[in-house]
Amino acid sequence: MSNIAELFQAHYGKAPVAVGSAPGRLEILGNHTDYNEGFTLSAAVGQVTEFAIVPVPGRKCRLKDFRDGSQVEFDLDNIDKPTPKDWSNYVKGVIVELRKRGIEVGAFDGGILSTVPLSAGMSSSAALEVSAGFAFAAVFDIKLSPVEWAKVGQGVENNYMGLKSGLLDQFSSIYGKADALILSDFRTNEVLKNVALPHGYMIVVANSMVKHNLVDSEYNDRRHSCERVAAAMHNIDPKIKTLRDVSSQMLNDNKHCVDHSDYLKAMHVIGEDERVFKAVELLEKGDIKGFGQLLFASHESSKNNFANSCQELDCLVELATSIPGCLGARLSGGGFGGISIHLVEAARADEYCRRLKEAYKLQTGKETETIECSIGDGASVVKL
Repeated sequence: MSNIAELFQAHYGKAPVAVGSAPGRLEILGNHTDYNEGFTLSAAVGQVTEFAIVPVPGRKCRLKDFRDGSQVEFDLDNIDKPTPKDWSNYVKGVIVELRKRGIEVGAFDGGILSTVPLSAGMSSSAALEVSAGFAFAAVFDIKLSPVEWAKVGQGVENNYMGLKSGLLDQFSSIYGKADALILSDFRTNEVLKNVALPHGYMIVVANSMVKHNLVDSEYNDRRHSCERVAAAMHNIDPKIKTLRDVSSQMLNDNKHCVDHSDYLKAMHVIGEDERVFKAVELLEKGDIKGFGQLLFASHESSKNNFANSCQELDCLVELATSIPGCLGARLSGGGFGGISIHLVEAARADEYCRRLKEAYKLQTGKETETIECSIGDGASVVKL
């Protein structure tokens, strides 16, 4: 555990009784497939958010962010709607979602400490939702399954914040396993298996430094495109419910039935599902180079079909093709900015990051932040 307990003691004059910890996540393959009931490969990272808590009498809650020193107070009887541009919305949203399940959270003093970068596609919001939820579970004796906790976090995004996201972020944060990728099925909402990443390779995150605010972005428009194509395919074959049920062949055979822009969006999602299973096959055979090529192919599809890339992300991925030590790269997460992920030989990671930063600055005039990511375990809670 970090020094969050000491910071908490110094600020509140009392020790926390529990600390929830939840990692950020990386989407490795399966871009925008989760809300189409598809498949993803993801990973929990070593960067985590910690949420420390002590119960207090009354209805007033206090929250301190030990990163920047900001503090928020709210009344449990006045949290039905989010407060604009307030990070505590992700905590209040958890409480609201629990109420829908007949579960009450009492007043508390809380504190957070996080190494998960904000607004960068590593899902700092899910890490906060899950760490808060696990801390509440320990203090207020809440018993929910891991899947239900993931749905609580998704409910915060969908219902409280208005972002129609799937379960990928929360699943990855909860079900992470060190040194392995997570293969998830978002129709049955289960982890199908963990897939080991061969020894000697790691994921480098390169942040485009283009901030994305998904709630205000075109994320929801992309979802509507997917739903329109699925509805058109359902008219042809009533067994089809979502794009997960549509093959590339079927989509191409019936492309005249849908708007061309929607067709391209659907082609990306269907292709991603197919790439996920190809990736599992290649990794289980130890073909790390073939796996890397799938990352490049995924980015090309994001850029040309789904249109959720940007010039800066395209530049980072293009540079990856020319710097030694990298086997594949793509945007990761919602897109429209945020991060790219780079599959790199671990022994060359430091040099790779240095060269990528220099080349990106030369090409764009902008700085990039790089993070060498270990693949870590999922969420946990400690009672103190």
